[in-house]
Amino acid sequence: MFDNLSDKLNAIFKQLKGHGTLSEKNIQDGLKEVRLALLEADVHYKVVKKFVADIKNRALGQEVMSSLTPGQQVIKIVNDELTRLMGSRQEDLNLSGERPVSIMLVGLQGSGKTTTAGKLSILLRKKGKKPYLVPADVYRPAAIEQLKKLGEQLSIPVFPSTPDMDPVDICMEARIRAHREGLDTLILDTAGRLHIDADLMQELVRIRDRVKPSDILLVADAMTGQDAVNIATAFNDALNIGGVILTKMDGDARGGAAISIKSVIDKPIKFIGVGEKLNDFEVFHPDRMASRILGMGDVLTMIEKAQSVVDEKQAVELERKLRKNQFTLEDFRDQMIQIRKMGSLTDLINMIPGVGQNKHLKDLQVDEKELGRVVAIINSMTPQERYKHGIINGSRRKRIAGGSGTTVQDVNQLLKNYDHVMKMMKKINKGGLKKFGRGFSPFK
Repeated sequence: MFDNLSDKLNAIFKQLKGHGTLSEKNIQDGLKEVRLALLEADVHYKVVKKFVADIKNRALGQEVMSSLTPGQQVIKIVNDELTRLMGSRQEDLNLSGERPVSIMLVGLQGSGKTTTAGKLSILLRKKGKKPYLVPADVYRPAAIEQLKKLGEQLSIPVFPSTPDMDPVDICMEARIRAHREGLDTLILDTAGRLHIDADLMQELVRIRDRVKPSDILLVADAMTGQDAVNIATAFNDALNIGGVILTKMDGDARGGAAISIKSVIDKPIKFIGVGEKLNDFEVFHPDRMASRILGMGDVLTMIEKAQSVVDEKQAVELERKLRKNQFTLEDFRDQMIQIRKMGSLTDLINMIPGVGQNKHLKDLQVDEKELGRVVAIINSMTPQERYKHGIINGSRRKRIAGGSGTTVQDVNQLLKNYDHVMKMMKKINKGGLKKFGRGFSPFK
């Protein structure tokens, strides 16, 4: 989403770093370009004005002028101010109050409330909570059915709402049932409209006043740009929301909403949706998002994604196998499956520091289907072939290709890549990593 803004900011910083010393004119010219880049990214003009003024005040002070690396110091200031603009620190859900607590999701139709309810329930379950999904959108029967199917898919209980029920009654009855069944957190999927109107707000206020949710979260579509900021303002004025969930952050919109919302309504972004899959849901960290925007990567989020899918015992066993050169094709397949669980490979690559500033790596498009083909090929092998790939001759390769719906060339390429990995691991184990690294590119 921030690709265009990142490119422009990196071009500005490169220019600033090219000066041995910085003058007031250098800084003002650079900040003029920063201002234009932010406005083009659809950041609210009042937010841009204050942001640039704050950077200017710091950049023209002793902090930069007396620095040995003034260009780098300006980048640090921009990073600090961008982080502050988006909230400075990560804000968690408010789950205080008498059990069961309620989280109320509000927003317009099409913002992704129902899917977000399912994603949020997964996150709560990982935290040790017992979530209860509550479909309270009686005007759209499809929304009730969608949430019921999501609950069934995730093995999370769903209150049996029907379109003839009153939304307030649904929420109150769900609370009673949750208490009876030992469920501690209700997720209320409320009704939306195509636009903000008095009837919608009145109903949401009735639910809020009766249920008294511990947190009210606005689900807003990041693709709508400044409209998302205007929508957030309207919902906050009516309901005093506790925070925002921005969906479709994987889209190609300009991203101004993510930068503007906190500053405009003084309410934090708590989560972001980064894809259509139910696991494509992240806690929002302002400092990490600032690093991503500035092309500095996001190692912490990448580590957290890895920790969420990697079993500690399996990791220890894998390390032992790698050290003893006992890493089989079956282990190779299992690693591919775990990588797929971490999300989009392109997104993961862009979390690596420095990738955002390297045009060739940044523009690298990874074929997500390739991992699926790798898994299919290895699954078509016999256990003996996975353990001892040297026995895979021409006829076996043809059989494996037929069984996996791929070509013999695909099977050959996989075996070649596997051999390459094994040779690399032998070099590493012998301490020859530096020698091996000369001239080696993993993208050839």
